[in-house]
Amino acid sequence: MSWIRETELSLIERLTANILKAGPMPRHVAFIMDGNRRYAQKRHVERQEGHTQGFDKLAETLRWCLNLGIHEVTVYAFSIENFKRSKEEVDGLIELARQKFGRLLTEHENLEKHGVCVRVLGDLTLLPLDLQQLIANAVVSTKAHNKCFLNVCFAYTSRHEIANAVKEMAWGVEQGFIKSSDVSEVLLSQCLYSSNSPNPDLLIRTSGEVRLSDFLLWQTSYSCLVFQSVLWPEYSFWNLCEAILQYQLSYRSLQKAQELHRKEEERQQMDADRTCVAELMQHRGNGKPLDVQSQQTALLNYTARREERVQCFLDALQHKRDTFFSDLSSQTVVA
Repeated sequence: MSWIRETELSLIERLTANILKAGPMPRHVAFIMDGNRRYAQKRHVERQEGHTQGFDKLAETLRWCLNLGIHEVTVYAFSIENFKRSKEEVDGLIELARQKFGRLLTEHENLEKHGVCVRVLGDLTLLPLDLQQLIANAVVSTKAHNKCFLNVCFAYTSRHEIANAVKEMAWGVEQGFIKSSDVSEVLLSQCLYSSNSPNPDLLIRTSGEVRLSDFLLWQTSYSCLVFQSVLWPEYSFWNLCEAILQYQLSYRSLQKAQELHRKEEERQQMDADRTCVAELMQHRGNGKPLDVQSQQTALLNYTARREERVQCFLDALQHKRDTFFSDLSSQTVVA
């Protein structure tokens, strides 16, 4: 099945969509697509068929999101923890990924028509080389698209992502791009796999489980979390509308919490800059306190230099990541 189903909403679905869009709509929705195995058990079919039906439901859900004006979707496709499952199931999931990413490469015109940029977030080095190459080809071939974004978390857990972000900052310090004093919550956020995306407004988990299972723990601190009992392959347009309605009901409190957090981050950064400037002045000064104007000038100069350092580091980090994908993509895909 295509990654995006070419189907239109029914009349009643269009009416419902228009009513929902009169209120605040999430720009970015994340899905924990849970319940494929239970669906297979329920239908007395092989587990692999449950996973295949789960992908088909993703394709359908992406089309609903486009119709609702949701232009960014992140999905939890394969957790690092999934490697602990039986070899038969893991091999089946890897083979399904090969098929679907291979299919994506044949649908470039459709993805270009909708402007879909596909990003894959995770530690791809844990995957077979041929799958890494397929994924890299998909990422590189859609990189220029900018109308909507599909982030596929594959070989991913949030703790692994956060640990990797810390390593990236350590690399930046070792390479001389940044100082240890430049490290902050904001910088860590910019070093995550998801740094090119805004945080999800809404996270949905299906199957009745009420935990995040190590998915986007950092990014969803101020998101609306909705847990629904339906199994993922049975997910419907109406289930999505219900989740969006819950988001709208929580919208004001979410916005307030996000704004308070943003201001707190700014305050922490300002305090950190003041501390660094005070230490520098203590080392360089002659013991005489600076007047207020001189202190303010020193603070502004330090902040400008820090921001310049951080931007150089982030540019280098992005180049390193782009090079990883472009190098893989330039290799011949192993059959």
